[in-house]
Amino acid sequence: MVRGSWIKPGAVFINVGTTFVDDPSAPHSYRVVGDICYEEVCKVASAITTPVVGGKGAMPLAMLLSNTLTSAKRNHNFM
Repeated sequence: MVRGSWIKPGAVFINVGTTFVDDPSAPHSYRVVGDICYEEVCKVASAITTPVVGGKGAMPLAMLLSNTLTSAKRNHNFM
């Protein structure tokens, strides 16, 4: 689990990790949670994405990685 003290203040946190935890009250007896301590990270990060219920498909992950790489290239003038 990623803690708030592990990230830089103002960072944008993209939470693509998912964990299934037992929850007898949920329809399938489990629920999907992210891999961060949201209560801590939200106090440090400027923005957080959360896991999509039911998981993420291959295309959203591919586009997320592509857009992250494009942003990094622009930030460091590698375009």
